[in-house]
Amino acid sequence: MVVLAVTWTANPGNEEEMAEVFRSLENASRREPGCLMYIVHRHRERPAQFFVYEQYADEAALETHRQSAHFQQYVVGVLSGIGVRVRGDLYDLLTPGSSK
Repeated sequence: MVVLAVTWTANPGNEEEMAEVFRSLENASRREPGCLMYIVHRHRERPAQFFVYEQYADEAALETHRQSAHFQQYVVGVLSGIGVRVRGDLYDLLTPGSSK
């Protein structure tokens, strides 16, 4: 399993648009065969800040996600124009097999 944790910040005035785009991206990403989890969070006190927690079956599933039409449409086409990807970190399970 591969985990990706990403933080985005919306440009001033684009907070609600970013939230809507993330709702669409979340919905589409969850339907990918190799996507085990895709959850978008919004900071309680800083509404321009979003945290995305993603789990994929393997590296190939993550790459499939990155090449998907919805990723290209929402992340490359929209999000990058209305905000900034502040951080993206990849994680592996500490103990293999512990997700079963």
